[in-house]
Amino acid sequence: MRKKTQMIHGGIFGDEATGAVSTPIYQVSTYKQDGIGGLRQGYEYSRTANPTRHALEELIKDIEGGKRGFAFGSGMAAITSVMMLFNSGDHVVFTDDVYGGTYRVMTNVMNRLGIDSTFVDTSDQHQVRSAIQQNTKAIFLETPTNPLLKVTDIQAISDLAKENNLLTIVDNTFITPYFQNPLSHGADIVLHSATKYLGGHSDVVAGLVVVNSDQLGENLHFVQNSSGAILGPQDSWLLIRGIKTLGIRMEEHESNTKRIVEFLDQHDKVGKVFYPGLESHIGHEKMKQQSAGFGAMISFDVGSEEKADQLLSKIKYFTLAESLGAVESLISVPAKMTHASIPRERRLELGIADGLVRVSVGIEDIEDLLEDLEQALS
Repeated sequence: MRKKTQMIHGGIFGDEATGAVSTPIYQVSTYKQDGIGGLRQGYEYSRTANPTRHALEELIKDIEGGKRGFAFGSGMAAITSVMMLFNSGDHVVFTDDVYGGTYRVMTNVMNRLGIDSTFVDTSDQHQVRSAIQQNTKAIFLETPTNPLLKVTDIQAISDLAKENNLLTIVDNTFITPYFQNPLSHGADIVLHSATKYLGGHSDVVAGLVVVNSDQLGENLHFVQNSSGAILGPQDSWLLIRGIKTLGIRMEEHESNTKRIVEFLDQHDKVGKVFYPGLESHIGHEKMKQQSAGFGAMISFDVGSEEKADQLLSKIKYFTLAESLGAVESLISVPAKMTHASIPRERRLELGIADGLVRVSVGIEDIEDLLEDLEQALS
């Protein structure tokens, strides 16, 4: 089954009970049993399992090529639940310019529970190898990273992890399973902030996880059921609907992005442009090998916080907002928004300058977007 078809026909298609083509929203908390322990279709309580959520979980499992899928109440709930697979005294190696919320939960929450973390440039295998400790249990990757769009070789890091009996976890939010499937490159766990491209319409907050083994599936389900970090049926239905158009949206997103990158790369008021689709990008060739596309996220430096503020005050079609991956174009300043939880000294060390602007390119008419950027920059 090819990708676009899989987005529509993967998982559980429709509803066998009624013939409905669209999976129904099972707005239900509990289920009648035929005697004690006599479950119908395996459902007893919706924290443990819900038919609408299960349809979504089967869909993401299929399109990521894994053994089992899970739907959580947010991307951070998904990451936190995955971290709860580990024990006090364990250690995890992370990509250095990881999403600010991931950095925050590891350095301000998980550390209090005894789970330690080290942040390194995972595009450099030597740094990753040097960061592995005796108590290390996993390597957590973002590729491309947020917001500097650095590319990590998933297969190489997965091989390194296996050498050391570690798990490889990949945040695949930026590229989506339409373009990239980390499990096929050796990863053990892939996760998404499904709020972004998978939903695609700025109307749902959710997280998705897919694992590559039955044992990991059992372990993560135990965590999810115990902690109650589940996605509701209404939001599960919205995600199923969003995923159906993921393929055509991603192609349009990327088409617009290529034009904008060309424009920015030649503009005299724009400094460095960060986009793995540029041939000059250090991770360009690796990205071509492990992904079918380069995505629709761009970061570029306008030189200062003042110039970034001026740009944001003039823009019309790029909405100043947190988040990304929606049909509308979004713009933000990572240092003051998505990565504000990272200390400034650390941000500058990573290269997240005060004048760095991040754009999530939408699917509006490209000429309108280009004209908007031109007038705002000039």
